[in-house]
Amino acid sequence: MDQIAEIRRRYFISNENISEIAKSLKLSRPTVRKALQTETEPVYQRRIQPTPKLGVFKAQLTDWLDQDAKRPKRQRRTAQRLFECLQVEGYQGSYGPVQRFVKNWKQQASHRPSTTKTFVPLTFPAGETGQFDWSHEYVILGGVPQTIKVAHFRLAYSRRMFLAAYPRETQEMVLDAHTRAFTHFGGAPKRIIYDNLKTVVDAIFVGKERQFNRRFLTLANHYLFEPVACTPASGWEKGQVENQVGNVREWLFTPTPRFKDFAELNAWLAYRCEELAVRKHPELAERTIADCFAEEKTLLIPIKAHFDGYVEKTLRVSSTCLIKVNHNRYSVPAKWANRIISARITADQLRIVAENQIVAKHSRCYGRNQLICNPWHYLPVLEKKPGALRHGAPFQQWDLPAPIRVVRDRILKQDKGDRAFVELLLMARALGETGLETLEVACDLTLQTGVIAAPIVLNEMRRLSEAARPKILQHIASSIPTLKTVPKADCSRYDNLRRVRHDH
Repeated sequence: MDQIAEIRRRYFISNENISEIAKSLKLSRPTVRKALQTETEPVYQRRIQPTPKLGVFKAQLTDWLDQDAKRPKRQRRTAQRLFECLQVEGYQGSYGPVQRFVKNWKQQASHRPSTTKTFVPLTFPAGETGQFDWSHEYVILGGVPQTIKVAHFRLAYSRRMFLAAYPRETQEMVLDAHTRAFTHFGGAPKRIIYDNLKTVVDAIFVGKERQFNRRFLTLANHYLFEPVACTPASGWEKGQVENQVGNVREWLFTPTPRFKDFAELNAWLAYRCEELAVRKHPELAERTIADCFAEEKTLLIPIKAHFDGYVEKTLRVSSTCLIKVNHNRYSVPAKWANRIISARITADQLRIVAENQIVAKHSRCYGRNQLICNPWHYLPVLEKKPGALRHGAPFQQWDLPAPIRVVRDRILKQDKGDRAFVELLLMARALGETGLETLEVACDLTLQTGVIAAPIVLNEMRRLSEAARPKILQHIASSIPTLKTVPKADCSRYDNLRRVRHDH
């Protein structure tokens, strides 16, 4: 349009002829004459774009587009991918006609009556259906901003919800979340609808058929509910919990809340679930969610026993008495070094099992490359290698009571102090659960004397731990024989005895 205006100005204003304009602008004279007759912007519009090479392939391309429309969005082929598929079929044309055909097909499809975006209203009987989903939220824990995972449960009839927060979305977290939710609800619904979570579903087959994880099926068998996996990319099949995710983010996590740790966060979430239950029911406007839940609670499957939601792994203990679980190392009693054990991992604990007995416990650590040690696990090693007490990693950060630390530092400066302090630890272990407390009191008493030596501490420990003498029972005292006739005092008897001896 700018060039047309230039031509018209030069012809009508500057009085240049057509030949001069055509020569200076490098245009043909017919083009200049056409521009002089044009007062509005010319519009070129081709009603039908000829596609001679694509013509025989249009039916095939239309069939592919119809098939892709029924697939999840992420599984649909792009125009470029369809072009490549047509080339395999023998198409010799360029990409442009294929791109235009796909664009026109999608524009026409958007105006057709569609059943993929229409839904049927659903109603659920009380106690029958629950829905589960995960979301990620942002919180500040212990002063550190973190991204956490929140497990969402929703009872479809009463709309009662339950939330539990975790650092990750692993299988033991899923098991723990179900146990918490059923405890909170006071029972389990007859069926629960899920996405196709990797922690729940191992394989997806045709239709609704799924292969569920064996450990998850153990959970379902324990609580007697039926797990149901929805169709891939069909979130509307559990629309209630999908909507709950967005609502909870607005109600509870905006602005970003602050908590000391996960325990405080989960306690707050349980409390807020109780508070939100006083809202009106979205369908039964004359009743609250709490009223409907009171009705539904009686129809839930009762909980008869607690489910131990652990995931078990078989591991070999290293020569340093350590096992590695989720990028962290945990100590194991020295007895099991270089042997096979089982690690039972829960949401908040790690239990080490050997020969069907729990031989050690640790609180779960969610960092990376952390060393979590119990110094008592290495005591048998210290018995043979007391020198490791000074520089052994398990003993560097050992949080001992103050009297024990003072006595330890003093004894380690003495000759053979390593072995002497190890003997104190062995004595404490022999006393069982009260051993460390006894050692603390013995060290405190020793410090009061002003003479710090291992034999004195040992003597104090033996004195504190020796069994008390039994008291004389009343019934035993009453059974001691007594004289029935008390003899009278007669000094003449003594004189008789002296006389008899003198005669002899």
